[in-house]
Amino acid sequence: MSLGRAVGLVLGVAADAVLGDPRKYHPVAGFGRAAAALERESYRDHRAAGAVHTAALVGGTVLAGLAVERLGRRGQVVEALTTAAATWVVLGGSSLADEGTAMGRELDGGDLDAARNRLPNLCGRDPSRLDTTGLAKATVESVAENTSDAVVAPLFWGAVAGVPGLLGYRAVNTLDAMIGHRDDRYRRFGWAAARLDDVANLVPSRLAALLTAAGAPVVGGSAGEAWRTWRRDAKAHPSPNAGQVEAAFAGALEVRLGGRTVYAHGAEDRPVLGHGRNPDAGHVTRAVELSRVVGASAAAVTAVIALARPRLRRAVRRRTSA
Repeated sequence: MSLGRAVGLVLGVAADAVLGDPRKYHPVAGFGRAAAALERESYRDHRAAGAVHTAALVGGTVLAGLAVERLGRRGQVVEALTTAAATWVVLGGSSLADEGTAMGRELDGGDLDAARNRLPNLCGRDPSRLDTTGLAKATVESVAENTSDAVVAPLFWGAVAGVPGLLGYRAVNTLDAMIGHRDDRYRRFGWAAARLDDVANLVPSRLAALLTAAGAPVVGGSAGEAWRTWRRDAKAHPSPNAGQVEAAFAGALEVRLGGRTVYAHGAEDRPVLGHGRNPDAGHVTRAVELSRVVGASAAAVTAVIALARPRLRRAVRRRTSA
């Protein structure tokens, strides 16, 4: 039933673009509340406790996804509808674009206080220490990383593993955002969630970087510079995945990202990505446009993956049985 899955992914992307996030009773917010409640009971300052916590929440979410997936076996229409609903719930492309656009508008208007107040909606930086350039850089980096995490990655896992992949990935990514930190409380307890998120994003982050390079000319960017910066600078980033798409965005927009980054838990001196100028409000707006291009491309590519998946599986089975 690959057609139903492919159609469902595209419908879910369309729903996210038109409707945005669910206004009430958002399932991801509900998962976050459940995870926080469980953490109050399960928290211990060692890796084993964090691994059990992560396994329970992700495993439970995947099981729920499998139950929904079973409904899709009744026909391609049902599969398309259940996949579309799950895709709409887990995608964050529309909200990311809205926040990025608003940030670009506030920076362009010189409203530094409003921009600082908005930044926590995008990332965990300390906005009080950032000037206009710092806010623009943080926004472009966040738009780039979240294009991979909140758009490309869930679509990829939806194409590969259906509703369980969509819901399971979102559970992993949400847990990483909640407990996958390097501060004293979560350095050990959040280790399993952070490592699982790294694994889940290995392929999607590189797909996002590739689509960024391909889509750069649509927003007046450089495909060649995106490719060169991605291949040259991504490996220097402390994250095995965030650096992929951030480097590609830096090259596509011909700006300089990275450097000293201040979080609530402390400062990190990161390598510089790209050799362009410092980003400004205009680059924030173009980053949002590029994010939309990458999201649309990802919808098309993952729909093709979903369609081709049964054929690839049969080919693998024939080869292994030969």
